[in-house]
Amino acid sequence: MKINLRFFASVRELVGTGQEVLEVDAGAASRLTVGEVRTLLIARGGNWEYALAQGRALRMAHNQVMCDADTVIGEGDEVAFFPPVTGG
Repeated sequence: MKINLRFFASVRELVGTGQEVLEVDAGAASRLTVGEVRTLLIARGGNWEYALAQGRALRMAHNQVMCDADTVIGEGDEVAFFPPVTGG
């Protein structure tokens, strides 16, 4: 299964890319959630682990709609990660 990933603002700066396609094997992808994608990316270590850490304030979207970690994703879906918007 292929998932389109998007990264914005400080998350993009930390991981060094604004987008990528993540391929997950069919067995692992039978009922994949946004939270599980986050965990897969954290496992890369380094800046990925820091930018997407579980305790870090982070917003997520599925197909351009805000979502939570339990949202189930499918083939070709888009998952985006970005920091909370702050004014100032």
